[in-house]
Formats: sequence, structure tokens, C-alpha cells
Amino acid sequence: MTGKERREQLLDVARALFAEKGFEATSIEEIAHRAGVSKPIVYEHFGGKEGIYAVVVDREMQALMDQIVSALSGGHPRELLEQAACALLDYVEGSTDGFRILVRDSPVASATGTFSSLLNDIASQVEHILGQHFTRQGVDRKLAAMYSQALVGMVALTGQWWLEARRPKKDEVAAHLVNLAWNGLHHMEQKPKLKIR
Repeated sequence: MTGKERREQLLDVARALFAEKGFEATSIEEIAHRAGVSKPIVYEHFGGKEGIYAVVVDREMQALMDQIVSALSGGHPRELLEQAACALLDYVEGSTDGFRILVRDSPVASATGTFSSLLNDIASQVEHILGQHFTRQGVDRKLAAMYSQALVGMVALTGQWWLEARRPKKDEVAAHLVNLAWNGLHHMEQKPKLKIR
């Protein structure tokens, strides 16, 4: 194996172990054993467990951010909400191990390397779009920051719940999220449907 191939193999093994057991319960010995290499090989590539964990978390954060930002094509605010909800749930479904890693408390987390900081980045994207809509609607644009945090938080926490529940189906969960956010409790539709799928 080339050095690059070995590094990727170690990252894949570590990612699976961190998702399965968490950071604390995963050891360098176990990563090395599952990869079929010696511990010094892992240390050579990453300097230790914290190093390999940081790379895994950074990659997952970038993948999730890319997926959500690419889904936010603007348009009507309801469509924006649908796009964000679907993108997050698509990530949960397609990258379950990655999402498990992101939502766990990270012992090496910093202000720029946590799931909450990622959500703040996404909320900033949403705030910009909501701000434009609020201005057109005559609503105080300053409220866009609060509403974007509320919407992103609601979708993210529901994603964490759905990670384990997996019922109802993904599009139904997204439709109910949009229903609550768009119609509120007072005007909830009985059987919400997504308009984009």
C-alpha cells in the first residue's frame, strides 16, 4: 500500500470505530489491529488518537456542510427549509457513522471544530436568505438571526432523534418539520407533503 492509501485505510477504520464506540472507548491499538498494522504506523501518520480523530471530524464536518450548502439554492423560504431538512436527513441516512461522530461530545473540540459551530455556519447561510425574505415582507431583518438558529436547531435535533428512530420515513420527517416551521402549531396541515420531492 502507498502511504496515501494506508492513511485512507486508517481513516476508514478509525471512522468506523469512533462511530461504533466513541472517542474514549477507541484505542490506537484497536485501530492498528483492525487495519492490520502496528501502532507506530498509526502514530507516524497522525501522531496519536487525537490527530486521527481530528481529521475524521474535519472531513465529516466538511461533507455535511457541503451537502447542506449545495442544497440551499434559495427560492421561496419554504423551499429553503425543505432543502435544508432534506439535506440533513440525507446525510444522516447516507453517512450514519459520520453523523454519529459529529453529534457526540468531542474531547478535542474547539470553537471551530464542533457540531454546534457547523450548525452556526449553516444558520448564517439561512440567516442571509431569511433576511432578504423578511425585508420583502416588512419584518425586522434583525430577527433573521434568531429564526435561522431556531430553524437549523429544530432540524438538527430532529436529525439526531431520527438517527436512531428511522421512523417515519425520511421524506415524511422532513415534511413534518417543514409543516411545523412553516405553519406553526396553530395552522398545521393534517398531512403535510414536500413540494420539492
